[in-house]
Amino acid sequence: MVARTSRMMPPMEYVRLLDEDAGLDGVIAIHSTARGPAAGGCRLWSYPDPADAMADAFRLAEGMSYKNAMAGLPLGGGKAVLRRPAGEFDRVALFEAFGRAVEKLDGRYVTAEDVGTGVSDMECVARHTRHVAGRTALPGLAGGDPSPWTALGVFEAMKEAVRLRHGSSLSGVTVAVLGVGNVGAGLARLLAADGARLVIADIDPARCDRLAQETGASIVAIDEIAGADAQVFAPCALGGALDDATVAALRAGIVCGAANNQLAAPHLAEVLMARGIDYAPDYVVNAGGIINVAAEYLGESAEEVRGRVMQIGPRTRAILETAKAGNLPPPVVADRMAESLMVSPAALEEA
Repeated sequence: MVARTSRMMPPMEYVRLLDEDAGLDGVIAIHSTARGPAAGGCRLWSYPDPADAMADAFRLAEGMSYKNAMAGLPLGGGKAVLRRPAGEFDRVALFEAFGRAVEKLDGRYVTAEDVGTGVSDMECVARHTRHVAGRTALPGLAGGDPSPWTALGVFEAMKEAVRLRHGSSLSGVTVAVLGVGNVGAGLARLLAADGARLVIADIDPARCDRLAQETGASIVAIDEIAGADAQVFAPCALGGALDDATVAALRAGIVCGAANNQLAAPHLAEVLMARGIDYAPDYVVNAGGIINVAAEYLGESAEEVRGRVMQIGPRTRAILETAKAGNLPPPVVADRMAESLMVSPAALEEA
């Protein structure tokens, strides 16, 4: 294991993953195990360079520590990032090799699906380790695809953000959704059912077309969606969606979406605040998926998952209210709250 320093925690541990025969090339990053095993999904993406994959793993693992602490889960933060092999590859062999790597960590890291991976991949992982969630749900228990829970948590957070800013429901509110994969599309369906108007953009035109036919959404180009005439902007693709140009172009007064690491640079939290834009911190609102993963790993029920996910809305509102009262960027408020929770149960008992 090698280490690097992070913003507030001890040096991050990571394991480099290489198995040429299986096509495995990636990294498992462990940011914190203070509250319990480091938990976070496994991402499969076309990274041009191993250093890019490693940097993404570090950012995502750190974010999972904050997310899991804020959600009140008995878990630390970790992440696996795998480079997608060029051309055709044996997916079963790749994820079985990954499962063997997870097992070698002896429970310090718990994996699940993330961008580019799914339930069938986690079933392959489970052939070699029990430290995996996101598998096929068993009757009466949590499990399966966590993306619907992520979408529900974002939806509940958005309802509270809109109610706080506009004093209204989502009915008639226009929401611009960037990225309509599993979570973004699920969020769009919930919004449409609640009477919201939708503007959508995605790298896959066919995906946009299908969702537009289903929900009545308007489609715009990716480079136009930040400037769409909308009350809410919902980044639901990969991280870094909020860069200087995007923030300058925003017409929405609320940012609330499912993507991780939405701010391309820390100073943008203050830029958003200076522009009067309410930013719902990403790791607070998108915690539904990891809540489901944790419940599956702990053998809990879907009802328990729903109860925790429904707390995301009130938690988001409390952060936004505290931020306004203290004239602070919401991520600063959220980070302080998470850091106060990011300690071991033993430390809490001694305090």
